[in-house]
Amino acid sequence: MRTTVDIPDDLYRRLKAQAALDGATVKQVIVRLVAREIQGAPARGRSRLPLIRGKESRRLNLTNRQIDEILFG
Repeated sequence: MRTTVDIPDDLYRRLKAQAALDGATVKQVIVRLVAREIQGAPARGRSRLPLIRGKESRRLNLTNRQIDEILFG
């Protein structure tokens, strides 16, 4: 199905840039976004902590340095 949609220039530039970063076409990005909206899939948002739940409800006491080493080696 073909349709015409007027998209503001600045928004289209951002859409085109995002498509390029994703290695997709503008059409593919638009179809994916419309499908997500129609299907009611939750949009990406803030994650709630903790991201990984353990078997026990104990806390880790990590310094920023330890976190950095875990994430970046």
